[in-house]
This record gives sequence, structure tokens and C-alpha cells, in this order.
Amino acid sequence: MTFVCFQNTSPNISSVAIEAQLNPKAQHLNKTFTLSFFVCFNNLRRKKPRLAMRGGGEEEEHSVCGSITLEEWNGSSSTKLFRTASITASSSLSIQRSANRINHVWRRVLQAFVPEGFPDSVTPDYVGFQLWDTLQGLSTYIKMMLSTQALLSAIGVGEKSATVIGATFQWFLRDFTGMLGGILFTFYQGSNLDSNAKMWRLVADLMNDIGMLMDLLSPLFPSAFIIVVCLGSLSRSFTGVASGATRAALTQHFALQENAADISAKEGSQETMATMMGMSLGMLLARFTSGNPLAIWLSFLSLTVFHMYANYRAVRCLVLNSLNFERSSILLAHFMQTGQVLSPEQVSSMEGVLPMWATYSKSTDSNALHKRVHVGVRVSSLPRPDIMQLLNGAGASSHKNAKYLLAHREGNVSVILHKDSTAGDVLKSYIHAIAMANLMEKSTSFYSEGEAWIDKHYDEFLDKLRSGGWKTERLLCPSITWRANWISHTSGAKTD
Repeated sequence: MTFVCFQNTSPNISSVAIEAQLNPKAQHLNKTFTLSFFVCFNNLRRKKPRLAMRGGGEEEEHSVCGSITLEEWNGSSSTKLFRTASITASSSLSIQRSANRINHVWRRVLQAFVPEGFPDSVTPDYVGFQLWDTLQGLSTYIKMMLSTQALLSAIGVGEKSATVIGATFQWFLRDFTGMLGGILFTFYQGSNLDSNAKMWRLVADLMNDIGMLMDLLSPLFPSAFIIVVCLGSLSRSFTGVASGATRAALTQHFALQENAADISAKEGSQETMATMMGMSLGMLLARFTSGNPLAIWLSFLSLTVFHMYANYRAVRCLVLNSLNFERSSILLAHFMQTGQVLSPEQVSSMEGVLPMWATYSKSTDSNALHKRVHVGVRVSSLPRPDIMQLLNGAGASSHKNAKYLLAHREGNVSVILHKDSTAGDVLKSYIHAIAMANLMEKSTSFYSEGEAWIDKHYDEFLDKLRSGGWKTERLLCPSITWRANWISHTSGAKTD
């Protein structure tokens, strides 16, 4: 809370004293604070001040009290402060409160759900993403009530023949499968989640829908009940890992003022509110559709379609300014053609968000160049002609001092990184490989032309990326586990 004092601008003012004390008996102040203002100043007018004689013959200046106004402001940011009250003190105390109390209460409630300093403390795509993400979460928890009802029915809740130990064992096996699946998924795809946050966000919710579908199907296959529910739990375990990892990456993207913790906390509040509303609506829907399989399946399928649509719209709202394989290839192809760099908003509308197996694009498409480049290739896995090509390149190429080697075969480019390569070397090697892949369809001397292009335009390309708002510190890519080492010798020496 902020107080602003306004006082008489006359040169007569010499001092201002403001005292605030707690006065529970002051009913007219709503038992808050009684503010007493003492404003005293000397009468220093142009004419001679009035003086009074003291007992000892000394002269004493008379003081005169003036008026002061104190304004009360509220808000978490200096750009979002608003006035709540004006307090004036002269011969009496006057308090005038803001008439828009509803707006004040609404702002206080909103502070539990949006980051401090909103909207200036987050990126412009935060609102759109959170809106659609909340809607998809709401539909998820409505569906969850239907699938949970079916799962409990399949376990035997409400039947006399069901045993506690049997239900406990089934539930344990279901959870155990999910935990094991989460560990395995992290092992195989954990390093890839950060570089493809949009795609994995969609995949996570798709796997969650499949898991709920398995729960809903479980009563229909009593003989294979354990297998069905374990498959459902396995599917949801992928959701937990992918959703949590991508959420962490997106939180860092949204944070403009190093407020990732605040954004994460407020996102938790939004998720909790969506959960409460979804569970309440799900209970009502489960009650109305109980005993009617057709209504249950229609409701579930309709909510699933809406859920995936909301997820698609949510990831389409995201405007990421980090460089991954696809965004880098789109940027470079456009730069080589026009000499200009696309903005993050333009690239966001061009990049794909669906998994590769769900899309079809020709390998010659400029937006699909990243599919023809393989970074961190194991040297011994290459055919012998390619290995000879690498050795010749390491010894004769003008880039023999670089921390990477390039090999090409059948339109694809393999990147072998040096064991001492840095994040900057990884980015440069990928840009070089994309440039080579782009030149393959236009020239037979693409190898030498690619080297000439990288020498002449690479620094310019990076400078334009930075000025366009792109982060060029590193390339977001899966963990590179295979590297190599090469040493150039004089003639007659060996090459390792």
C-alpha cells in the first residue's frame, strides 16, 4: 500500500508530521487506522511576522495550522497502482474512499491466479495459452470422473463378490506399471522434451486421453482387465513426464522478469481451480449418465474431441524464440532466399506441432530440411565410403580447424561433432548442414558452396537473429552422446 502526501505549496510550510495509530474504537474509520495530521508552519509572509512577548521579554512566533491531503494507493506494480482513498486534514479529518470497491476486490482475487506485475511480467502469448490450457484441463477432469467410475465398477466396488485384497492388488499392479513406464520414458525421451515442447505437449495430452479410454473400456473386457488398466496407466505415465517437463520449459519462456517461481505457483492455482470445477461438473455428468452406456460414450468422445482441439489451440498460441531443429531450418531457408530473418511470430505460424508420424511433407520442402540432417552421428555406424569422405574432409577441408565434420549421402547430411565442441560449435555445425542440404537440390558443388556460404554469411545470420529477438546461445536438441576426435598430421603420418 502506498501513501502520497499533498501539502500547501506556500513557502510558509516548515514541517509536516504524520502520525498513524491503531484505534479500535473509531467506528467511523471501520476500526482501521486513525490518522492525525499536524501541519505547522511559520507565518513567513512578505509582511513582518506577528510576534508575541514571552515572560522574559523574548519574542515568540505564532504558528498557524494549514491543510494536507494524503492519497492511498494499492497495487503490486508501479504501473498498475490505483487510488483507493483520499484523506484530508485541516480543522477536521475527512476520508473519501474510492467508489469502485468492486474493482479493488476483483484485483485482490486476481492476484491469486496471475503473476505479480501481470501482464508486463509475462510474454504476450501467456494469456492465450493459459486460457486454452485451462479449458482443456477442465474437460480432462470432467472425463476423469467418467473413466474413474468405469474403473471402480470393473474392480468390483459395490459387489459382494469383490475382495479387498483383490482390489488392492489390481490397483497396486496398475500404479506399479505406470511408475515403471515413467522411468523408461524419461530414459529414452527425457533429453528431447525441451527441444520439442509444443509437440510433446500435444502428445502428452493424447496419451492421457488414451489412458482414460483404457479405463472406460476395462469393464467390457473382464478377462483382460489387468492388461487393459495397466496399458492405461502406462499411457498416463508418459503424460506425467512429458507434461511436467514441457511445463517447466514453457514457464521459463513466459518469465520476463525472472519470475518463473511466481508463474509456476499461479499456474498451480489455475490448475486447482480447473480441477475443482471439472470434478464438480464431472460428478453431475456421471450422475445423469449413470446406467446409460450410450450417453457415457457420447459424452466421453465429445469431451475428448474438445480436449484435443483446446490443446492444439493452446500450443498454437505459443511464440517461442529459442532455436531448435525445425525453427532453425525455417529461418535459414528464408534467409538464404531473401537475406532477411523471420520474426518469432512468423516462424510460430509455420512450424509444425504434430508428431512426425502424424504429418506428411516432402523431403525437398524447405520446412522439412531438418529431417535430412542428423546431428551427433556415431562414426562407426557410417558406411565405409562416408568414413573415407570424413577422413578426406578432415585433412583437406578449409574447415579442418572446426569442431565438426559433415558427411553427405543420398540427400542426407550427417554431423560428427568433436569431443571438445561447445554449444556454439553445435549451432554452427547444424546451420552449416542445413545450408548444405538446401544447396543439394540446386548445385552439384554444394559441398564447396556450403563452406563458402558459412564463411561469408554465418556471422551476419547470427547478428540478424539476435536483433530479431531470437536466442542464439545454444541449439535445443536431444542429448549428443556420440562424438569423435581427429588430428591432422603431415604427410606420412597417421590420422586418428
